[in-house]
Amino acid sequence: MTSGKDIWPFRFYSILPILNVLGSYSTSALFADCRAAVNVALLAIPQGMAYALVSGLPIKYGLLGSAVSAITGSVFSRSKFITLGPTNATAVLLFGVFASIGMINQEGMAEPNTLLILPWILVLSGVFLLLASFLKISFMIQFVSRTVITAYVTAAACLIIANQAKHVFGLELHSEGALATFWQIAFATILALGDISGPALFISFLTAVIFLILEFKFKALPNVAITLILLAVINFLWADSIGFVHTLDSFDSSAAIGATFNFDTLSDNSGPIISASIAISLLCLLEGLSIGKSLAARAGQRIETNQETLAIGMGNIGCSIFSGMPSSGSLTRSTLNIQSGAMTGASNLWTGLFLVLGYLLLGSLVAYIPVPALATLVVFIGASLIKARQIQAVSRATRSDLITFTVTLLVGLIFSLQMSIFAGVVTSILLFLRKVAEPEMVEYGYNDEGELAELSPKTRRPEPEVSIVHVEGELFFAAADLFYEQIRRVGEDPNLRVLILKLLNAHHMDATSVMALEELLDYLKEKNCHVLLCEVRRDVLRILKNAGVLSRMNRKNIFPHTQSNPTLSTAKAIRRAKFLTTGEQAKVTIFAEQISKN
Repeated sequence: MTSGKDIWPFRFYSILPILNVLGSYSTSALFADCRAAVNVALLAIPQGMAYALVSGLPIKYGLLGSAVSAITGSVFSRSKFITLGPTNATAVLLFGVFASIGMINQEGMAEPNTLLILPWILVLSGVFLLLASFLKISFMIQFVSRTVITAYVTAAACLIIANQAKHVFGLELHSEGALATFWQIAFATILALGDISGPALFISFLTAVIFLILEFKFKALPNVAITLILLAVINFLWADSIGFVHTLDSFDSSAAIGATFNFDTLSDNSGPIISASIAISLLCLLEGLSIGKSLAARAGQRIETNQETLAIGMGNIGCSIFSGMPSSGSLTRSTLNIQSGAMTGASNLWTGLFLVLGYLLLGSLVAYIPVPALATLVVFIGASLIKARQIQAVSRATRSDLITFTVTLLVGLIFSLQMSIFAGVVTSILLFLRKVAEPEMVEYGYNDEGELAELSPKTRRPEPEVSIVHVEGELFFAAADLFYEQIRRVGEDPNLRVLILKLLNAHHMDATSVMALEELLDYLKEKNCHVLLCEVRRDVLRILKNAGVLSRMNRKNIFPHTQSNPTLSTAKAIRRAKFLTTGEQAKVTIFAEQISKN
């Protein structure tokens, strides 16, 4: 008998994974997905407006971009772990593109001509992502270190905050040319501080107080949306007492939303369009796949990177057609989707449909939202991107990481964000190219004949166990992802009680591998598995200390290498493991690491 999947031409079920989900959709999954979708949509509506403001676009582009990318992405995605939409990073990168070609006016908004350039940037970004998916090269994103991303996001956050300061204080910036970079905007803002608007400052202060109280007392609620509603009501009821405050421009939700593809615009601005498209597609890969892999790992699952790359590419192509803006995997929306109990990838489809409904209803209502209120919330969002722990890790782990971080950050602050990505990638590759390594885990144990032999991956541990892992080879950023996946697979066994990592032959550890180790510690802690580090050399110990890892671990679980007695460290670790498994008959298995070099 022919199955339903076989009657579709060109195997639509494999091309459009959403058909698989809807074909076996249960009522319980529908309710769970819709509940999660409502929560995500309530967050995405104010976020979409904020990100449009960040990029200098009319706010409808943020709302449409959120809706179209969520719907299109869900059709092609096999995962519930990535919710597509505009993000801080893509929004501020787009603003940097517009500013670099002199298309940002004195009010920080994009000129009308940018609406002709935007569709080309989006469609080319989507094409580059589709090529990465079809050629199955999305894995190459692991060769871009987290140091580059941390520096880029930090620079982006600074630019977001600087660009919104004029709205927070009600200032009008004056400059002979376009204000394109962080230092230009910051300098112009400082010169204009004498003209601060009292009503705008009051609204901004009230917004900050209300938002902080809600975040402290009711963190689970959609506090961004609630804050905007409250400030809109306050400004409307007491407008005479507060004074004049700029509000958002309304939009006609019944107007046509199709984009115009002007080939003269493409030929006249081919350089900026192509460079911006490459930067956005690279950023989408880094941001979207990193978020998906992180959330999937917490749930003990994986994502298909090439399929998710296809989904992100199609999401951006959809935005190019329906007046959206660049979209990537959103950390806040993706996390909220999972925390809200989404069961399938269809939750993102319902999120998109709810956002369409919001777009149709909000056209005239947004005119009640004070610009300083939205700008203040954008500042909070931007500030949340600056991660002190990550900056500490990437700036103090190794000298190479410090150089890469500094170069990327300074280029992003002084020149442009898209240039900072390329500068960071080139710097990191030049510094680490000779350290390429691809470790592969091989498990050894005793077979039925009592001989030491390689075990099948399907072998299960019938009893509580202590495992010793020899970590050998290069552990710089290109190998960190593989190191994480292999150790995570070891930790998936529910009978594993203690995992001992022997780090004597682990070389060139950097910030990316340190972050991978921290994620492993969190993952294994949730599995009730203790992690011990033994044979730790001085240089590795210094890196772990500088990055703040040692302060998170119990010092009793770390055993430095002793040259005069090489086996002492391992012996102490095994004795500690026995103490941690007191009352359990635990078996000890040794893992070796097989190094393969291309």
